[in-house]
Amino acid sequence: MATTKVGRFVTPAAQRAYDTIYDEAVKSFPAPVQTHDVETGFGPVRVYGFGQDTRPPIVLLHGRGASSVMWLPNLAALAERRRVYALDLLGEGGRSVQTHPIRDAADQAAWLEETLEELGVDAAHLVGHSIGGWLACNHAVRAPARLVSLTLIDPALTLAYMPLSLLLRVIPTTIPITAKRAVPAFMRWSSRGEPYDENDPEVQLITSNLLHYRFALPAPTRFTDDQLRAVSIPTLVLIAGRSIVHDPRKAYERARALIPDVQAELWPQATHGITGQCADEVNARLLRFVEEH
Repeated sequence: MATTKVGRFVTPAAQRAYDTIYDEAVKSFPAPVQTHDVETGFGPVRVYGFGQDTRPPIVLLHGRGASSVMWLPNLAALAERRRVYALDLLGEGGRSVQTHPIRDAADQAAWLEETLEELGVDAAHLVGHSIGGWLACNHAVRAPARLVSLTLIDPALTLAYMPLSLLLRVIPTTIPITAKRAVPAFMRWSSRGEPYDENDPEVQLITSNLLHYRFALPAPTRFTDDQLRAVSIPTLVLIAGRSIVHDPRKAYERARALIPDVQAELWPQATHGITGQCADEVNARLLRFVEEH
């Protein structure tokens, strides 16, 4: 069912607390950084630009609630070789501000297409992690004209359904009376036993988003076989073997079976936090794929 609302922080104080964490985190972005606030029909989109390469840029779409800060382990290495744009997704906490309802998957593609057009990006290597992976695949399905390649990094609700174990842990994080305890517990569980630092900026931002921001976005749905078969651009798929967002083997096999021009890889030891956990390996693999195209 289409939504008619827009995302918002629950109180001005909650937004100020989030902004304090965010402002401190972006100080760690590699210099020089160019900041753009791109006007779209759904609200202004914050975009950070890095690097000076004149070839088609890498465009990064982050996971739920993480903002562009999620890419801190990746930006410097990527920007050494290519122009990079990191977007704060509309409808989440961050510096993008949703002003109009995003009703469906077509609207999700529309605001991203407007952003790329206003940036003057005629050709791009689109990269998404988690829900950003869903957005990237959605764009490849609905508006592929300016895409040179597509990279899906453990994409949520894209290749396989969410497991019941994840849904059961997510639900308490959305209920105000249980969220205060459920959100930290969910964050620890999602790390799959890997080192977990509550003071990490990305962890703090995701926690603040889940606790204090009210999302008003359409629920993403898994892409059909025909939609995946219609993805017409070279695609790299990296699946975390210890992912929480899907059955890794099913996601990997479905990518291999359906996406025509795909390089699909299952990384057995990686968790859903693969972009940070395996940053050096992800950076090298992504750059190698981009250079091929």
